[in-house]
Amino acid sequence: MAAPISASTLPRPEATTADGQTPRYTSALASLTVLFFMMGFITCLNDILIPYLKAIFSLSYTQANFINLCFFGAYFVMGIPAGKLVKRIGYKGGMLVGFLIAALGAFLFYPAAESRSYGLFLGALFVLATGVVLLQVAGNPYVSILGPARSAPARLTLTQAFNSLGTTVAPLLGAALILSNLPDLESASTAAIDVRAVQVPYLCIGAVLIVISVLLGLLKLPKITLEQTEEDPNRRAWHYRHLVFGVIGIFAYVGGEVAIGSHIVSYLGHPDIMGLSPKLAGDKVAYYWGGAMVGRFLGAYLLNKFNPGRLLAFNAVGAVVLVLISISTRGEVAMWSLLAVGLMNSIMFATIFTLAVAGLGSNTEEASGLLNVGIVGGAVVPLLFGLVADASSLRWAFVLPILCYVYILWYGLRGHRPSQA
Repeated sequence: MAAPISASTLPRPEATTADGQTPRYTSALASLTVLFFMMGFITCLNDILIPYLKAIFSLSYTQANFINLCFFGAYFVMGIPAGKLVKRIGYKGGMLVGFLIAALGAFLFYPAAESRSYGLFLGALFVLATGVVLLQVAGNPYVSILGPARSAPARLTLTQAFNSLGTTVAPLLGAALILSNLPDLESASTAAIDVRAVQVPYLCIGAVLIVISVLLGLLKLPKITLEQTEEDPNRRAWHYRHLVFGVIGIFAYVGGEVAIGSHIVSYLGHPDIMGLSPKLAGDKVAYYWGGAMVGRFLGAYLLNKFNPGRLLAFNAVGAVVLVLISISTRGEVAMWSLLAVGLMNSIMFATIFTLAVAGLGSNTEEASGLLNVGIVGGAVVPLLFGLVADASSLRWAFVLPILCYVYILWYGLRGHRPSQA
């Protein structure tokens, strides 16, 4: 039986304010929804950037996927340093620095587009992703400990719902502002592509990030005091087995989610599935990410009512069943069962994260950095997915996400239980 999160297993803020009143964190949590929205928006905009840069530089699919590799690779390279920085300057300081670095990365898209250099684009993307990593490392644990420990998964799931709102809006806005400016390359050269189509949106993103950082700097956020544990003071975050298993869980979740989302268009275009055109198949992708958004709003309620570990396991089983139905059927059943996996994905990140940091006390910031390293699964699993698809078939490649969800099932039932080293 999975143990519920209790007040003794998560770090928590001071129980009372200076005047003896119980602190309220509603305004702080509301302000953080903007942070999660922007993280989702920036991340999902890569799906629009890939075809745009592919057209400008006449890239192969492998070369174009360097964008995802570069973006998610930043989590692997910068996750641990970001955790150390947040431990040094605090959660609010980490978020401020994250917004400023992300803004710098967005501004670097201007000279990259002006010079039409793919290498500069990738460099700018890495800087942008580094800022997002800092936002993740500071924002996720801050939401987890900003209030009662028992409702931590629900709070993080709710803020992640606004992340999903960002992933839903970004492709629609990006397609209108960026992809709509792509000419018919059969009758036009790559030199005819208007680079301002990518310059202006990213300049606007950078400006918005600067404004948010200024407002955040003026906002008085609650200062968190972590409770001291009786553990060995020499014990580091990676000495906790349930955290290490949680890092693998984040790797599996992000890898499975991105692998499916990145190949929906190809899958629905297959003759024995739906045979849809790229545009029509692309329109269906919104249901996948939209399902995750709806599920997160619903999950914020359910996680207050049910055991988080069991609910995580239930969703993992649902994801496995839906993928199996999809790859063993055709037509609309195959399509809708795969798109419904987004609903099952909804609570996974927040629940894995909060279960993984349970009982870590002063090691929470370091643990958050390690968990964000696991997001590199979004670079590794889709790459393996493509290799399997090339070697066999697209249907067989979906075995990889199934394996990811099977691991998450085990983590929800047993792997998240805190234990001695």
